[in-house]
Amino acid sequence: MEQMTIEDYNQRKAKSHKLLLLFAMVSMFMMFAGLTSAYLVSASRKDWIHTMILPPAFTISTIVIIISSITIHLAKLSIKKNNRQNTSIFLISTLVLGIAFVYFQFKGFSQVVDMGYFFTGSESTVTSSFLYVLTILHLAHLFGGIISLLITIYNHFKQKYNASQSTGIELAAMFWHFLDILWVYLFLFLYFVK
Repeated sequence: MEQMTIEDYNQRKAKSHKLLLLFAMVSMFMMFAGLTSAYLVSASRKDWIHTMILPPAFTISTIVIIISSITIHLAKLSIKKNNRQNTSIFLISTLVLGIAFVYFQFKGFSQVVDMGYFFTGSESTVTSSFLYVLTILHLAHLFGGIISLLITIYNHFKQKYNASQSTGIELAAMFWHFLDILWVYLFLFLYFVK
């Protein structure tokens, strides 16, 4: 029987981790697909607000998360070249941009309330409640992304990654890109579907 090398074992382990993450991302996407389908069905209600616009802070947060997707991609490229310094800069930049995204999301909630649309209570509407649910659920997943990013940064500083062993950074980048694509989908959906 052929003996498995450490490199073969690491490659199999990386593939299984990527597959598990892919299954998790598909299930998360299905949840959001279900919610956006419910949004479409609810838009035919008589009490649906067709004039509500997304606040400017949501546009800024969209730009921020797209830039963060670029920085984590650059971190992945940097570790593949064994450039630890650039990897550190890009990972920390991604973390800062992720925190900025969260800030602008909460600023967006404040702007929605300032426009007179409340998320809960007697003055809330179905429209504003859907906006709240979609964005809060995305933020919950983004908090998971930030935690995984913190773990990745910690492991990077413990020198667990290099050009031949970069699975942790690859998984973090894969999940972060998913969160980015998911938010852009939600943003465009909420922007164009009234």
